[in-house]
Amino acid sequence: MILRILGSAAGGGYPQWNCNCRQCAGLRAGSLRATARSQSSIAVSGDGRSWLLCNASPDIHRQLSRHLPIEPSAPARSSPIAAVLLADGQIDHALGLLLLREHRARLPVWTTAPVRDDLSTTMPLLPILDHYCGVDWHEVPADGEPFTVDGVRGVTVRAFAVPGKPGPYSLHRQAPRPGDNSAFLFTDEHSAQSILYAPGLAAVDKAMHARLAAAAAVLVDGTCFYDDDLARQGISTKTARDMGHLPQSGAGGMVEALAALPSTVRRILTHINNTNPILDEDSAERAFLTERGIEIAYDGMEITL
Repeated sequence: MILRILGSAAGGGYPQWNCNCRQCAGLRAGSLRATARSQSSIAVSGDGRSWLLCNASPDIHRQLSRHLPIEPSAPARSSPIAAVLLADGQIDHALGLLLLREHRARLPVWTTAPVRDDLSTTMPLLPILDHYCGVDWHEVPADGEPFTVDGVRGVTVRAFAVPGKPGPYSLHRQAPRPGDNSAFLFTDEHSAQSILYAPGLAAVDKAMHARLAAAAAVLVDGTCFYDDDLARQGISTKTARDMGHLPQSGAGGMVEALAALPSTVRRILTHINNTNPILDEDSAERAFLTERGIEIAYDGMEITL
């Protein structure tokens, strides 16, 4: 099984087009040792030819051309994408569906029922696509029941509802429902090894800790290092937890959760906001993570089991 990271930044990417925070300004000026990143998404394959796209970011066209190019011998209209799986209905994870409107047939889209509800009403991407390629919707069971996706051979998927908030546009923003946010466990049917992917995570409870501990690798929410990352940059008073994300530092933070995992588990942060100081490769915060064996995802990074 291959997991390829197409985009590793949070909404807006890095650098964000209208942001002049220390990280964004430093990257543009060349005064910061850092790497540009597009918005969060991954692709999973059992054979390296047919892929399950997990999250469709607004950067999806560029991501596909760089990391999942069409084979030269493919037909005139072709795609390596077998289906799309959404972890939530956030704009930075779902808006790219509109950019897939030229898909050669009806686009198979897997979501939970709450995400389908949001994408059919207050952000009606699914009805809009009916005027283009159309959508074949499949419900993701959010209770851990295993399922497979047609065209993606050798990979079993399990979904788990995780704490977090739906998009700000959702009628349920202040009253989240189970299934608004999901983590996915991808298992190689041959080796039985798994990768857990949770780009949005507000807490790590006992059940989630057990799933993380049993995986060969985990790819988890890296949005903010400090709960008040945005305030430190003078951008917003919203905290990481206000936005439904678990900060890396502090009591009960992501670093503490990852430190409790077995040493055999590969630990990687993704969905990194442009205000997060870990983007500066020479920062004290980056060194703090490196010393603890925690990696930072980058576009094009690949995990093979």
